[in-house]
Amino acid sequence: MSRPIEEFKRTAEAVAAIANAQLVGDSATIITGLTLSSKEVQEGDLFIALPGEKSHGADFAAEAISRGAVAVLTDEVGAAKIKGVPVLISANPRRAAGVISAWFYSEPMRDLYSVGVTGTNGKTTVTTLLHQIMSAAGRESGLIGTVETRIGDEVIASKRTTPESSDLQALSAVMRERHMRNLVMEVSSHAIALERVRGSHFAVVAFTNLSQDHLDFHKTMQAYFEAKAKLFTFEFADLAVINIDDAYGVKLAEQTELPVMTVSRHDQSATWHFASISKDYVGAHVAIRGSGGILIEGKVHLHGGYNFDNLLMAVAIATESGIDPIDIAAILPQLTGAAGRLESVRLGQNFTALVDYAHSPDAVARVLETAHEISDGRVIAVLGCGGDRDTSKRALMGKALHEGADVAIFTSDNPRSEKADAILVQMTLGLDIQEPSAVIEDRSQAIRTAVNEAKDGDLVIVLGKGHEKGQEINGTVHPFDDRVELARAIEDKK
Repeated sequence: MSRPIEEFKRTAEAVAAIANAQLVGDSATIITGLTLSSKEVQEGDLFIALPGEKSHGADFAAEAISRGAVAVLTDEVGAAKIKGVPVLISANPRRAAGVISAWFYSEPMRDLYSVGVTGTNGKTTVTTLLHQIMSAAGRESGLIGTVETRIGDEVIASKRTTPESSDLQALSAVMRERHMRNLVMEVSSHAIALERVRGSHFAVVAFTNLSQDHLDFHKTMQAYFEAKAKLFTFEFADLAVINIDDAYGVKLAEQTELPVMTVSRHDQSATWHFASISKDYVGAHVAIRGSGGILIEGKVHLHGGYNFDNLLMAVAIATESGIDPIDIAAILPQLTGAAGRLESVRLGQNFTALVDYAHSPDAVARVLETAHEISDGRVIAVLGCGGDRDTSKRALMGKALHEGADVAIFTSDNPRSEKADAILVQMTLGLDIQEPSAVIEDRSQAIRTAVNEAKDGDLVIVLGKGHEKGQEINGTVHPFDDRVELARAIEDKK
């Protein structure tokens, strides 16, 4: 993970004081970096050893120390496993890690116009569109999200939607060091619940929507909502931008202590809304009304109601950040959206072929609705459900596929430690699947079947994995890219 060139030095005593942690060992030890990964330790680092579901970070402390870690932050259980270096003992090391990380790098996010976007769906597209607008307007900007991390022209593959706190603050410090003016990032509910953004502060936090997902982690929709809502406080932000077309958005707008700008595709009383959307085959001409009667008009190459929601939010935040509405209007035709989100695969075939990341019941239903809007023929859709994740959404996703597609092909996603055929049973429970719809466990063969079924004017869409370049089966990630598989199937058909 990228770190700043600027040298940061803190004593173990000072770090312990900021973390409200008990220090055992040499208080004068100099700490020059932070990490949660024993394999990414650099000389002088504080190794942050957190308790986990399957193991404790302290189990890797010896490796971290051998690589140059000079101190360890952990809990009482972990402290008993540490020898040879000072130990900072915290009752809540996750929270302490967030606080320490922001302080250690001198709160870099406050020196940028930082935007955090959360919600079940749309985070990647909103952040991508906003980053594109800012970059096109001449504002050097950083991006952190599911697909990738960008520091100006440098691109770093993302390991998770929101990095661990030490990596997040180090990346922000690098952006500040390279004179970025803005940071746009996705904030997942896991990151909020697991304290990865503790110590962070945003100029703007935005809420897209909330629908069933991640209940394996949050257990209930209320707990899921409450995790998101924690971000909408003065501790984390100065302003909230909230989509009030979503019922949870309405609830959040009513309860947040932050000043609120609302966005809505349907409600013209919202701060930001559409005056008009005129759709055509290649996108739409939009007229957007905003604060103080601002009118921004232009052509966009985007499809689907939810993508107009994403666009509206990005435009609202871009304007709030100080970009001239006239410049935004000129930039609109240049916007391309995010990788793996309604991404087209074109090889001269006589049907439309798309890949999308939709992996929740609501997202599947929305994207299939959009597919019908842009297709003159049948919609042929391929979908699986990931293993070791929320099992309660599988039947709902299967139902959304069955009802939303003219031809529904059920297949494997990332089965992880589960059996793919067992997941498919849960997906298809109670459904009457008639040919040419089918259940085909092998994802590559499922995609080929969809392509071979396609006729002139049809639309084939492969759902669930989007930008991903691997398929995880029994702990091993095998190379697999839906876009590549789709292209190969089209070539073979031709």
